[in-house]
Formats: sequence, structure tokens, C-alpha cells
Amino acid sequence: MRVLLTGATGFVGRGLLKRLSTQGGLQLRAAVRRQESAFPESVTVVQVADLRGDTDWRQALEGVEAVIHSAARVHVMDDQAKDPLAEFRAVNVAGTLNLARQAVSAGVKRFVFISSIKVNGEGTASGKPYTADDTPMPVDPYGISKLEAEQGLQALSQETGMEVVIIRPVLVYGPGVKANFRSMMSWLRKGIPLPLGATGNKRSLVAVDNLVDLIATCIDHPAAANQTFLVSDGEDLSTTQLLQRMGKALGRPARLLPVPASLLQAGAAMLGKRAIAQRLCGSLQVDIGKTRELLGWAPPVSVDDALRKTARAFEAG
Repeated sequence: MRVLLTGATGFVGRGLLKRLSTQGGLQLRAAVRRQESAFPESVTVVQVADLRGDTDWRQALEGVEAVIHSAARVHVMDDQAKDPLAEFRAVNVAGTLNLARQAVSAGVKRFVFISSIKVNGEGTASGKPYTADDTPMPVDPYGISKLEAEQGLQALSQETGMEVVIIRPVLVYGPGVKANFRSMMSWLRKGIPLPLGATGNKRSLVAVDNLVDLIATCIDHPAAANQTFLVSDGEDLSTTQLLQRMGKALGRPARLLPVPASLLQAGAAMLGKRAIAQRLCGSLQVDIGKTRELLGWAPPVSVDDALRKTARAFEAG
């Protein structure tokens, strides 16, 4: 089977590239804006323009049977765009649907779309996880754009018969992770006392190896056709528990102060950092029962093994 991967140089894309380039029975083609690094010899690299509504995908799609679409304008804190929703729509909606329509014309049988849990919303009450079949309630422009892309793909599937698989990951971590996750590892390595010893929240995370395994499963699993899946490690952690286990993986005990989460959230609100406090103190859980039952899938990597692998890469610099 010939598979086209978009976003091959991104965080998830690199994991997919490593996995799929050695998977028997697949001929992998990677679409990139520019070739910045070496690719495995087994991978065919095709240069494509930016992901927009008028991008020409014909060469990249020639002979392709399945597309894994992981390229996107990703969520960023403090977006400086004058109209963030318009920018997200130009890439994540118009760009995605343009690719999908050309995929139909090229005879592609299945389109695997990497969406986001932000389609479901920004947080859950503890013990009440999101499910794949909940009514979507996105809040920010990124989540709205991902939902609109999902809806456009589903309509295109009904019209044309091309199978669409939607995967909504939670926070993805692993070797090379950046943003808040890397910051927390840096704080722990330096031994900085953190006021996060009494959070009591619950959050679902997904190791990049687990996400990649599910995506690989969805390329040709018959039961995946025209379904939406949530994905996580299958074990939810409070921020306190995550820091403790991250510290263990790094070989540095977490120095955590038991400051009540309510005080942290109040202080963050006064400083204009409400979104950061929500990520550290709020809950966001997902139920992956549908993913397990319909696909017979389980996360192959445990949280602690994934944290150790992430820590080794972090320490190696």
C-alpha cells in the first residue's frame, strides 16, 4: 500500500515517519515544504507548497491509496495574528479540504485526519471524561477550525465514498517534546520548588509512540472506516502525579509545595495567566473505550516507560 504522510517534519510526523518507514507492506511518501533533514532511503520525498486552499497535490497523490494528514496550523499560546480564526481556517479547513478533494480525484481510498481533543472542549469535570461521540464544544479558534475540517471531511466522505478516519489526540509527549512539558522537565532538573503538590486534577496524556501505533492501525483496519477515535495512554494523572513520575524518570525528586489549586488559579487569573493555570490545575479526561473495543487496540507503551524515554532524550539534549 502506498501512503502519503503530510506534516512529516512535525513532532507527530517524525514519529510516524520512523514507524511507517520500516513497516512491511507500506510504501511511504512524505510531503514537505522543504527538505531540511535526511529521510530514510525507503521514503519518497515530495516537495509541496504551504498547506492552503489552492495547493497542488497531484504529484504527491499519484498512486496513493491512503493519506495520513498530520500537517496543520497548530495551537499556540498568545497568538499574535490579527484574525486567528481566519488564519486557522485558511490552513486547517481550506487546506485540508483541498487536499481531501484532490485525494478523491486521485483514487485515494482512506483519509486519516489527525484532529484534536480541543474539538470536544477545553476541560472536563473530574471523573466525567469526553467520549468520541459527545457533541463537540470547541472554544478557541484552533478547536473550531479542526471541527470544521472534520465536518467537511465527513460530508465529502458521504458524497464520494472515500473513507475518513478522525483521531483526536490529547496532549502528546515524547522525545523532543517542547512547550509546557519540556518546561516542567527543565524545572525538575534544576530542582526548582514548584507550588503544584496538591492539584487533585486528572488529565489524559498520550505518548507519541502510542499515538503513532493507533494511526498505523487506522491506515487499513476495516472497523476504522468513517469513525472518530479518542486516544490516550489509558492512565490519567494529576499534575502532582505527573511531576512526581517525571522526576523519577529524570532521577531527580520533584520538590512540590502543597499549595491549594484554588489559590494557584486565583493568582494566575490576577496575572492574566488563566489558560496556563487551567492546564496545570484543571481536568481533561478522555474515554478510549470505543477505540479499544472497535479496533481491538490498547496502548502498547506504559506511562512510566514513555516518561523514561522522554527523559533520556531530554538529558541527551
